[in-house]
Amino acid sequence: MMIRNMLRLMLLWAILLVSSAQAVPKGQGFSFAVIGQLAGGSDAGLHDALRQAGHSDFIVVNGLRPRSEACGDGMYQRRKHLLEESGKAVVIALAARDWAECRSESGESAAQERLNHLRGLLFDGDHAARTKKLPLVRQSAAARFRDHPENASWEHHRILFATINLPSNNNHYLSAAGRNYEFEDRLVSNRAWLQRLFSQAKRHKMRAIVLFADANPLVVPMRANNRPEKRDGFAEVRKQLQTLAARFPGRILLVHGQPSSSGIVWRDNLGTLGAGRGRISVTVVPAASNMFRLERSLK
Repeated sequence: MMIRNMLRLMLLWAILLVSSAQAVPKGQGFSFAVIGQLAGGSDAGLHDALRQAGHSDFIVVNGLRPRSEACGDGMYQRRKHLLEESGKAVVIALAARDWAECRSESGESAAQERLNHLRGLLFDGDHAARTKKLPLVRQSAAARFRDHPENASWEHHRILFATINLPSNNNHYLSAAGRNYEFEDRLVSNRAWLQRLFSQAKRHKMRAIVLFADANPLVVPMRANNRPEKRDGFAEVRKQLQTLAARFPGRILLVHGQPSSSGIVWRDNLGTLGAGRGRISVTVVPAASNMFRLERSLK
C-alpha cells in the first residue's frame, strides 16, 4: 500500500511539473487570435469565431467576404456591425477576396471601386469604437498616404503589430498594360510602411514585429499550370522584408491568411504562420526565447 501511494505521489508530482512548465507565467504573457476564412462565411460563423476568441487580448480578422458571397454593400455592412457589436478589440486585415477578386455584374473587375468603398466603410473614424482598448496608428495619418488607412500598427508588451495590404492574387498585379496604377500606388505605400515599422521597432527596442497580411509574400506566386507568374507581384516586398529582417535584432512573425499544414516555420529570425480557414490562437511570452506558441488551430 505504501509503495502504491508513493507511486501515486510521484505521478502527481510529474503532472504538476509538466503543467507548470507549459503554463505562461501570470503577467508575463498574452494571446491574440486570427480569424481566417470561415467555412461558409456566414454571419453566424463570424459571430461564433469572435465569441470563441474572447479570451484573447485582441483579434485580427483576415478578410470579411468568403468567395461564395457577392461583393455587395449589404454584406460588408453586416460584417462591420458584427465586429462593432462584439465589444472586442478587433483589427481587420483585408484579403484579396474582399476587393481584388470582386467583379461587377457585367464581369469586369470592380477591385478599385470595392477597395475605395472598404477604405471608407471599415477604416473611418468610427473604427476607434472597435479598437478602444487597442490604440491604432494608421498610415493614412501621413498626408502622403492618406488613401491607405488599411495599413495600421499598434504596440503591445514591447512588440509591434501591424497590418499590411498584400492580396493573395499575385499582389493584384495585372498583366495588361496600363492597368497597374493600383498595384504601383500600393507598392510605394507598402514600401514606406515597412520601412517605418522596422525603424520604429529598432528605435524603441521592440522585442519583435508581427505582420498580418492576406498573402505570404515570401512564397513565389504560381499560375494554374503550376508555373511561376511571369511577373512576381511580391518580388519587391519579399526582398525588402528579407533585407530588413537581416538587420533587425529581434524576431519577425508574418501571419498570413493562406492555408498551411505546418505551425510556425522559422528561417533565421523570420517566421511565417498560415491562418487558412477557421481560427488560430497564439500565446506570446515576450521574455522567452520561444516567444510565440501556437495554442490551437481550428480548421
